[in-house]
Amino acid sequence: METLQTAQLLNETLSANGNVVHAATEVLDRLSLLPDFPYSLLSIATGGESQGQKVAAATYLKNFTRRHIDRDRNRDIPCSQVSSEFKNQLMHALLQAEASVLKVLVEVFRIIVVAEFVKENSWPELVPELRSFIQNSNLINVDADPKWKTVNALAVLHALLRPFQYFLNPKVAREPVPPQLQLIAREILVPLLAVFHQNVEKVLTIHGRTDAETERILLIICKCIYFAVRSHMPCDLPPRLPSFCHDLFGILGTLRLDAVVHLEEEYILRLKTAKRSLLIFRALVTRHRKHSDKLMPDIIDCVRKLLKYSLNVSKLDFLAERIISLAFDVISHVLETGPGWRLVSPHFSLLLESAIFPALVMNEKDMLEWEEDPDEYIRKNLPCDLEEISGWREDLFTARKSAINLLGVISLSKGPHVATSNSSSAASKRKKGERNKGKDQRCMGELVVLPFLSKFPVPSDVNASETKIINDYYGVLMAFGGLQDFLDQQKAEYRTNLVHARVLPLYAVSASPPYLLATANWLLGELAPCLPEELTADVYSSLLKALAMRDTDDMSCYIVRASAAGAISALFDNDYLPPEWPPFLQVVVGLIGEKDEEASMLFQLLSTAVGSGDKNLAIHIPHLISSLVGAISERLPPAIEPWPEIVVRGFEALAAMVQSWDDCTSEENEQNESSEKQLSGWHTVARAFSHLLQWAWLTPLQPLEFNICEDQVSPSLVLSSCLEYSSTLLRFVMRSITKISMLLELKVSELLVVWAELIADWDAWEEKEDLSIFECIKEVVNLHQKYGIKNFFVRAMPSAPAPPVSQCSIVEGIGSFVSKAISQYPSATWRASSCVHILLHVPNYSFETGVKQSLVTAFTQAAFARFRGIRSKPCSLWKPSLLVISSCYLCYPDVVERILEKDGHKGFEVWASALTVISNSTSEHGLSGESEVKLSVLALAKVVELLFGQGKLDSNLYRDCFTSLLELYARLKEVQEEEVEDEDDDEEDEDDEGSGDEDTDDDDEDSEDDELEETEEEFLNRYAEAAVALENGSDVEEGDLGDHAEQLELGEMAAVDLQSILLSVMEGYRHILIQKQLPPPQLSSRFLNNFPEYNLFFQLPQ
Repeated sequence: METLQTAQLLNETLSANGNVVHAATEVLDRLSLLPDFPYSLLSIATGGESQGQKVAAATYLKNFTRRHIDRDRNRDIPCSQVSSEFKNQLMHALLQAEASVLKVLVEVFRIIVVAEFVKENSWPELVPELRSFIQNSNLINVDADPKWKTVNALAVLHALLRPFQYFLNPKVAREPVPPQLQLIAREILVPLLAVFHQNVEKVLTIHGRTDAETERILLIICKCIYFAVRSHMPCDLPPRLPSFCHDLFGILGTLRLDAVVHLEEEYILRLKTAKRSLLIFRALVTRHRKHSDKLMPDIIDCVRKLLKYSLNVSKLDFLAERIISLAFDVISHVLETGPGWRLVSPHFSLLLESAIFPALVMNEKDMLEWEEDPDEYIRKNLPCDLEEISGWREDLFTARKSAINLLGVISLSKGPHVATSNSSSAASKRKKGERNKGKDQRCMGELVVLPFLSKFPVPSDVNASETKIINDYYGVLMAFGGLQDFLDQQKAEYRTNLVHARVLPLYAVSASPPYLLATANWLLGELAPCLPEELTADVYSSLLKALAMRDTDDMSCYIVRASAAGAISALFDNDYLPPEWPPFLQVVVGLIGEKDEEASMLFQLLSTAVGSGDKNLAIHIPHLISSLVGAISERLPPAIEPWPEIVVRGFEALAAMVQSWDDCTSEENEQNESSEKQLSGWHTVARAFSHLLQWAWLTPLQPLEFNICEDQVSPSLVLSSCLEYSSTLLRFVMRSITKISMLLELKVSELLVVWAELIADWDAWEEKEDLSIFECIKEVVNLHQKYGIKNFFVRAMPSAPAPPVSQCSIVEGIGSFVSKAISQYPSATWRASSCVHILLHVPNYSFETGVKQSLVTAFTQAAFARFRGIRSKPCSLWKPSLLVISSCYLCYPDVVERILEKDGHKGFEVWASALTVISNSTSEHGLSGESEVKLSVLALAKVVELLFGQGKLDSNLYRDCFTSLLELYARLKEVQEEEVEDEDDDEEDEDDEGSGDEDTDDDDEDSEDDELEETEEEFLNRYAEAAVALENGSDVEEGDLGDHAEQLELGEMAAVDLQSILLSVMEGYRHILIQKQLPPPQLSSRFLNNFPEYNLFFQLPQ
C-alpha cells in the first residue's frame, strides 16, 4: 500500500500544476520518516510503470540519501550505517537499471560509498561482491544471468573509484595509497585489465565498426584506471602498466582524424576512450616518473602520430580537437623531464613545421566564428592567460592554446634536465645564482623557433591580398604570443627590433586585414610586461589607432577594438602613461556613446586608466564624469529590474574615477593648492552623481510609492550588485556638502533612506567588496553630526493613502548591515566593529533612546554569537567582538547583561573574563591603541561596580577584573607616551626618506641571489600544516591586517575623566582592597610608579 501511494505521489510531482507538486512533496516528506520508505523508492525506480516515474523515484532517493548523510555530518556525529539489506538491494538494482535510471542511482551509491567506504573504511563486503557481480555479468560470463549488465557493474566501479582520484587527507604531507584503493586494484582492476586487453584485440582485429557496448566497456575501464593513477599508484598496477599502455597505443592508432566527422555512438565513444588514454599518459608522466620513463619513447611516438592531424584542426569537431590539444599537452609534460627532452628535442623542427604551426595558422572555422560568435572567438583564439607557460598546464582545451603553450616550453628549453625521478629534495634546494649559471646557453627559441618564424614575410600593401600570406602570418603572431617568457629573457634591444620589424608594420598597411590587427593587438598586450620603455609610445599609438577602427561594409571590427582595449589596459597595468590623455578619452567616450554592446569593455578600460593615478588624467575627470553619467542614465532600466552589465561596468568606472580624483585632490589640498575652481569641480561631480543615483534608486520607486511597504515591492529589489560602487559615489556626494542647503538640493536624505534599506538586505559577503559601504557609513555619521540628516534616527510615517506603518530609519538600516557583518562574515568583523563604536558613541541619541537600545541589542547579540564560535582559543577576532560588547555595555548595562545571560551559560562572566584576558599585557591578541585601553578601562570599572554591589568580592572574576582595571590604567599612560614617540619617529623617517635608495639596489640583488627555492618536501609540509590549522580552527579568516590598526571613535566618551572614575572606585573599595590583598605586589609597584598620588589607597590603616 505504501509503495502504491508513493508511486502515485511521484506521478503528481511530475505535474505542471505547482500546487499539486507542492502538496505531493509535502506528503512524500512525511512518508520519508517511515523505515520502509527508501525500499519503496528503490522498488519504483527499478519497476515503475513509466520512465518518468522511475527517474523521479531514483532522484527522490538520491536527495533523501544525501539529506540523511548530511544530517549526521552537520551534527558532527558518526555517519549512521545504511542497512546491509538496503545496500544489497541497491547493488542488485544498479546491475539491472536502465541507462537513465542508472545515472541517478549511481549517485545514491556514490553518496553512501563516500560516507562509509571512503571515510570510515566500512562496508567490507563491497569489493568482493562487486568483483563477483562483474565476473558474472552478461558480457564477461556468457553463462551468467543476462539481467546483470556488465556496463552497469563497471559504472558502479567507476563511481567507487571516483573519490580516490584526489588525495583524501590534506593533513598528511605525503599521503600513502589508501588501503581501500589497494584492495580495489588487487581484486578488481588487475583482473579487468585482461578483459580490457581482450576487447582491444577484438577492436583491432575488426578494423571497422564495433558494437557500442564494447566501446563503452573500453571507455569505462579507461576512466577507472585514470581515477586509480591520477594521484596514487596502487602497488599491483605497475607490473601491468606496459601491457595496458600498449593497448592504449593500439586504440589511439585506430583514430583517423582526417576523415569526415562521424556522429555514430561508436565513433564518439572511441574518441572519448582516446581522450582518456591521453589523460592517463599525462598523469603517468606527471605523477609517476618511476613507472613511465621506460614507456616514454612509445608514448612520444604514439602522440607524434596523432599530431600529424593538426593540419585538419579546422575540420574537426570539439572532441576530436580536444584529442589534438591533449597530444600537445602530453608533449609539454614530457619536455619537463630529462629523458623526455632527450627524446623529443631531435624532432623540434619537425614538430614545429608539421604540427605546431599548422594549429596556429588561420582557418575557415576562425573566420566563421569571427562573424557569428565574436566573444567565443576571443576566448578561444586571443587568450589572456598565456603568462603561465608551463609543461604542467591542464586547462587549455583547444589545439591552438595547447600548441602555443608547447611552443613556449620549447623556446625556453636549453638542454636536458639533470634531475632524476628519485632525486633528493636537498639537490633541488639551490641558490638562484647557481640556477642561473646556464644563462649564456642559447635557448631553443633562438636556435629553432625564431629562425622558423622568420621565413614568413610581413604583410604589406603589396601582398596583403594574398590569403596564404595572411593566414600564415596570423600563425606567426600567435606563435610570438607564446614566446613572452623567452623574449623576457632577451635584451631590450632584441625585443625592440622584433616588435618594430615584425608587428608594428601591420598598423601601417592601408588595408590591413582585421584578423591580423586583432591578433597583433593581443600579442602586444601579452608582451606588455616586457616591452622596453622606448618602445611603449609607438605601441600605444598603434593600439589607439586600432581602438578607433570602424566597421567596414562587409565586416565587423569589434574584435579589433576589444583586443586593442585589452592591450592598452595591459600597458596601463605595466605603468605606461600616455603623453596626453585627450585623444584617448575622446576615442573611448565616443565609442561608449555609439556602441552599446562594447560599452562594458570600454568602461573597464577607463577603470584601468584612472587606476594609474596619473595627475594629468585627474584634471579631465570632472568633465569625463559629466559625459559618462548621461550615457549611463540612458541605459538604466525605468522600472525595478536587474541592471544590465553596461550599467554595472559604468558604475564601476565612475567609482574608480572619483577615487583617483579624490586621491589627487587630497594631495593638492595638503600642499595648499586647492582653489575655487577645484571646489566648483567637486560640486559639479556631486550633482551629477546625485542625479544618477536618484535616477537609479528613486525613479523606479515613484510608481510604487503607495505599495512600498508591501512584501512584493521593496527597494531591495533594486539590483544591489553595484552597491559597493554606488556607495563610493554616495560617499563623494556627502563629502562635497559644505552647507545645509546642499542636503536638500542633492536629496541626500532620500538617497540615504534607499541606500540604508539596500545594505540592510546585503548578503553578498563572499562575492562583493564591502569596504566602500563601511567608509560610507562613517561619512553618514560625520555628515549627520555636522548638519543633521532627516530620517536618520526615525523615519517619518508615509502620507495617506499609504498605510501608516513605521519604516526602517537610516541608522537602523546601517545597524542591520553591521550586525550581519559581525555575525556572518569573519573578514568584515574588524570593519563592522569599528562602525559599532561610531554608531553608538558619536551621534546624539538624547531624544531617541529606543533606537539606540535596539542597536545595542542587535550588536550585542551578533558580537556574542561571533565570540562563542571562537572562544575555545584566543585569536585576533576576540578583541573586536569583546570591545563591541564593551561599548554596548557602557550604553545599556542591564540590557547587555540580560542578553548575555539569556541562555543560562554565564555569558556575562564569560565576556568579562575574556576581557581580562585581552587586557593582559602579555596577551598575543591584546589591546593596543589608546582608545581600546580607554574603552576597556570604562567597561571594567562598570563591571567592578556591579560585582561590588552584588557582594561578589570573593569571586575570582572580581579579583581578575579589578587587577586588569589597575593594569590597564597603568598602561594607558605608557601607551600615550609611546604614541607621542611614534609621531616623532614618523617625522624623522620622512626627513630621512630616500637617503639610502641608491645603496639598496646591490643589496636587493645580493639577497635575491641568496634566496633559496622551496623544496617539494617543504611545500608539502607547509600545506599539511595549513590543513591542520584550518581543521583546528586556528586559521580563521580574520580580515585585513590594515583594519586592525585604526583607533576607535568613542565620541564624547573619549573625553570622560578616567582618573575621577578610578578614584571613585578606589575610594569606595579602599578597605576591602587592603583586606583582600589586591592587587599583586608587582602590579602595585608598577601602578604607583606611574601614579604616585594613589599611594594612600595602598597603605594599611593605622
